[in-house]
Amino acid sequence: EVQLVESGGGSIESGGSLRLSCVASRDTFLGRCWAWFRQAPGKEREVVASINSDGTASYANGMKGRFTISQDTSKNTLFLQMTSLRPEDTATYYCAADSRRSCRFGTPPPSHLATWGRGTQVTVST
Repeated sequence: EVQLVESGGGSIESGGSLRLSCVASRDTFLGRCWAWFRQAPGKEREVVASINSDGTASYANGMKGRFTISQDTSKNTLFLQMTSLRPEDTATYYCAADSRRSCRFGTPPPSHLATWGRGTQVTVST
């Protein structure tokens, strides 16, 4: 069973930047859709951005411009570059992927993706 492992989270001041990474534990895992979600305490999990295997990226409303999703297919690694971070970006960020479903036409709901990481905490202070 493939596992996704996130890294790169931490505590940072408002206005700072972080780069999250997500690596699949199995080189043979071929994800068609990869995505970043986040969940703040007391709130529902929400999609941040997704990227399809053909490179098509989609962003949730308000995320494009500050957040950039990318992937290194040779290393089966997903990235999320976050800039101009705000306290409201504080959340646990999760990487997710699916080997069958596409997300070429927009960001997917959580139910669209079968494989999830355990998350990495991002805390933005004022």
